[in-house]
Amino acid sequence: MTRRIDALDVLRGVAIMGTLGTNIWIFTAPGGSAEFLQFGGGAGAVETFLKFLSNGKFLGLLTLLFGVGLELQYRSAVRRGLTWPGRYLWRATLLFVEGALHYVLVFEFDVLMGYAITSMIVAYLVGRSDRAVTAWMVAAGAVHVAMVALVTAALMAVPAGGGTPIYPPDGWLDQVAFRLRHVAVFRAELVFIIPMGTVLFLLGARLLRAGVFEERGAGLRRKLIVIGLGVGVPLNLATSFAGPAWFAVDRYLMAPLVALGLLGMITSIVLGMGGAPGVLRKGITDVGRTALSCYVFQNLAASVLCYGWGLGLADRFDGLRPWWVPVGWAGICVLFMVLSSVWLRRFSRGPLELAWQWAYQAPALARRP
Repeated sequence: MTRRIDALDVLRGVAIMGTLGTNIWIFTAPGGSAEFLQFGGGAGAVETFLKFLSNGKFLGLLTLLFGVGLELQYRSAVRRGLTWPGRYLWRATLLFVEGALHYVLVFEFDVLMGYAITSMIVAYLVGRSDRAVTAWMVAAGAVHVAMVALVTAALMAVPAGGGTPIYPPDGWLDQVAFRLRHVAVFRAELVFIIPMGTVLFLLGARLLRAGVFEERGAGLRRKLIVIGLGVGVPLNLATSFAGPAWFAVDRYLMAPLVALGLLGMITSIVLGMGGAPGVLRKGITDVGRTALSCYVFQNLAASVLCYGWGLGLADRFDGLRPWWVPVGWAGICVLFMVLSSVWLRRFSRGPLELAWQWAYQAPALARRP
């Protein structure tokens, strides 16, 4: 498949905006990461519902899309007669470096490092037999469910938040030092991302092969909508209000189920559209085409707006929570939608995508006589 899949750009754009919908609650909390590590404890009904709308779902959607992208890279390598995984491992290494820099300099809950490690594992699985892939999915899924069960049991036995590091909201250098000092705490999410990512990467690849982004996949998309939205949403809503002890079940089991429904629904909507894209669809598509740049930019923008070394809105507007948080999210989304559209008028890729592509091609160019 060589033609661009329009639905993928829209899905990536929605996923990037949705990840900010989760992260914005961390940025806007006066306690920063420390409040997030309370696992939702103390939030009112309105805030809990607003968090439910995004928490984990778009992480799951983005993870499925990474699997689709890996499958497309594999197909391209096979079509061109290249060794697999070959240079893809360099690609994953660059993603890991990008994630590490993003973690240290910008945001402690970066997902790129986890995706990089997962992609190195799945790169060796994607071309294997259906039986082998299924076995890996079952094994990784069992590990993931077991980890969620252990964490849930621990949270039920011990109140969340004990010994949580106090986040320094004011100085940027203090925040950098804080992330380095507590790397074990903030990278602990990799325990969930890697096995969950292995399942969702391989599932994304399988959905692509099954034609989920084509007209022939209409029946499959309907099943995803029924399972993800019809079954997943009520269960996810229940776990969101069940209390802090259910945080891992809510974010790492129920939310990925909802992500499948979102993939089916959004793809069906895009395939059903005719004519030229409107302003909203074009903006979301452009975000999807510059997904890496927008992912980093949204966290930079939220940091500048919310932390003490920037405008300090987290403290200033604390009395307006939770109402001002969705407004801040929408403002940042509109900003990077506009910027991505303006940028793509002159360039074929986003700024970080261009730098990343140069770094990816640099070893091959250096070997040329």
